[in-house]
Amino acid sequence: MAAKFLGEPTKVVTGSHDRTLKIWDLRSRACINTKFAGSSCNDLVTSDDSGTTIISGHYDKRIRFWDIRNDSHVNEIGLMGKVTSLDLSRDSNYLLSCVRDDTLKLMDLRVNKVIRAFSADGFKVGCDWSRATFSPDSNYIACGSSDGSVFIWNVASGKVETVLKEHMSAVTAVSWHPYSSTLVSVDKAKKVVVWGDV
Repeated sequence: MAAKFLGEPTKVVTGSHDRTLKIWDLRSRACINTKFAGSSCNDLVTSDDSGTTIISGHYDKRIRFWDIRNDSHVNEIGLMGKVTSLDLSRDSNYLLSCVRDDTLKLMDLRVNKVIRAFSADGFKVGCDWSRATFSPDSNYIACGSSDGSVFIWNVASGKVETVLKEHMSAVTAVSWHPYSSTLVSVDKAKKVVVWGDV
């Protein structure tokens, strides 16, 4: 369901439907460590440059924190719905999670607490793998809805800035260009829309 580099170009961590996280060495093309999460992993991120901390989002409504030097997770936070995606702010201080209770949760990783929930009239998470994302400057967040809309919230105010409408089916993923305000979205019907200067 998800894969991320682990602090260096030769190691990758994957999260799977089979309830495991696996660490892979790309040089030997082999799995070098398996973490048993106990629930299907829908997404994951690595939260430090050294690649020792992994954060995973799960079907059982939990976000788990892992230190790759330990066999089990070191902490977890329960939410009110299945966790469909995770994204980190550029400074790695904030974690954004998309949740099947039709909210996005913003967590401050310095205190391991949810500090804000984002929702809106008409916003519904469309599937168990819907992806939400921070803007490059981390001032905005975007997520697609089951009705084909793309909602953009202001992080500071918590309010919806704009709703983009072009898709006719559930939007499953959105992504900002890393150095501009261009946004791309994709839906279940395989339509891709590029939004200029959102």
